[in-house]
Amino acid sequence: MEEFRYTGDELRCEETSLDSIAEKYGTPLYVYSKRSILDHCRHIEKAFGNIDHLSCYAIKANANREILRLLAAEGIGADAGSVGELELALQAGFPADNITFSGVGKRDDELEFALRKGILSLNVESEEEIDIINSVASKSGSRARILLRINFDLSAGTHPYITTGQRHNKFGIHKDRALEILLRAVSLPGIEVLGIHSHLGSQITKGDVFVSAGFGVQYRDFVSHPALPHEPDHSEKGLTTVDMLKMALPVLSEAKCKILIQPGRSIIAHAGILLTKVLYNKKTNDKKFVIIDAGMNDLIRPSLYQSYHQIVPTEMRRRSYEAVDIVGPLCESGDFFALDRRMPEVQRGEYLAVMCAGAYGYVLSSNYNGRPRPAEVLVDGDRTTVIRKREEVSDL
Repeated sequence: MEEFRYTGDELRCEETSLDSIAEKYGTPLYVYSKRSILDHCRHIEKAFGNIDHLSCYAIKANANREILRLLAAEGIGADAGSVGELELALQAGFPADNITFSGVGKRDDELEFALRKGILSLNVESEEEIDIINSVASKSGSRARILLRINFDLSAGTHPYITTGQRHNKFGIHKDRALEILLRAVSLPGIEVLGIHSHLGSQITKGDVFVSAGFGVQYRDFVSHPALPHEPDHSEKGLTTVDMLKMALPVLSEAKCKILIQPGRSIIAHAGILLTKVLYNKKTNDKKFVIIDAGMNDLIRPSLYQSYHQIVPTEMRRRSYEAVDIVGPLCESGDFFALDRRMPEVQRGEYLAVMCAGAYGYVLSSNYNGRPRPAEVLVDGDRTTVIRKREEVSDL
């Protein structure tokens, strides 16, 4: 299922050398494994067995059209967070009645579009939103199917910016008022209540928290090679989404209801990497910097969330280790990928792979500092296809 691995001393995606991909398409470059995407999706689906469910892929994790088409063809659903993501889902082939729409700030035109298309559910976040949806639906002579998002005030133990289930977060209705609001919603002519919705946050890696809600993936020690430095023990070790899902299913299945989940990161994170080239090595009295051609505009997670990504050379050889800051070319001190990271020594012109960058990578990229965004390539065995062209300066 994990399709990025060393074959001898060469890092490959499926049957294709990453060095050859970098030479052909240039860097920075997002590279995805088709086989890994499909395997992760099917692995999650298989875990449910005969339990009535619908997996709604979270489009926000990676919205590339070709990847969405691959997932739609698997027969799963989609979760959108805007009218743009709704359009992408429909164009990719997700049936409207397999699409949910989440978010705390849906505009009236977005609600009208969703109702017109007949999507499965609007995941509602507030009492006023229910009233607005009721009004919009009644004017069009329809009924809006909703799931009420409940805030259970539980800590997910993740970064504050990706925690969504505590009382101080903007998401959902506090659990103490949920029954009252559900009963009122049932009485409204333009509303059909399907059930409840909960989301604690992203990158949850503790089983007991996952029983409440969430999906996490392993970011550390993702690829291994005898010449790579050993990474310290961590809570993600041995983590698989399916193992955690199996902890939650016995609890969820007791309700005898249809179960909807929203996997995003757990399908796509391991399936993609960011390829980058070493531009310079720079030494000061206190530090050594490895300067690469990818920047925080290409992958903002390390800077924004202090997120960890394993970073490895695409070609291994006998080297000494050193502690370095791996940084980008932007005019920001926050433009970094790793700080004081123990790494094999690398030289100008070598390629590095930033692992597990398939989720929240390109979708959060920008043109900051006037930088064109990278290309995206899909690998299928020994074949490669550009699924998004590299931007040019003329596109800015």
